[in-house]
Amino acid sequence: MSLTIQTYFIFILAYAWAKLWKVDRTVAALAAMIGASNFFELAVAVAVSLFGLESGAAVATVVGVLEEVPIMLSLVAIANRTKHWFPEGEKTNSAISKNKL
Repeated sequence: MSLTIQTYFIFILAYAWAKLWKVDRTVAALAAMIGASNFFELAVAVAVSLFGLESGAAVATVVGVLEEVPIMLSLVAIANRTKHWFPEGEKTNSAISKNKL
C-alpha cells in the first residue's frame, strides 16, 4: 500500500510542479512518470542475481512489478484527462525545422 501512495504522491508533486513552471504537457507527464517509477526491472535483476531465482527476495520484487503496471497505466489516464491544464506547445519537429542550420 505504501508503494502505491508513494508513486501517486511523487507523480502528483512532479506533475503539479511542471504545471506551475508552464512546461509542455508531453514533457510534464513523462517527467512525472519517470520520477514516480520505481525501476522494478532493476530491482528484479539485482534480487535474482544476488539471491537466485527461487529466493523470497526475487518473488517480492516480481510482486512489485505486478503492482506498478496498473498504477502507471492509471497515471497515463490522469495525464490524458488533464491535458487542458497545460499550454499547447510547439511540436519538436516544427521547432527544429524553423531553426535550420
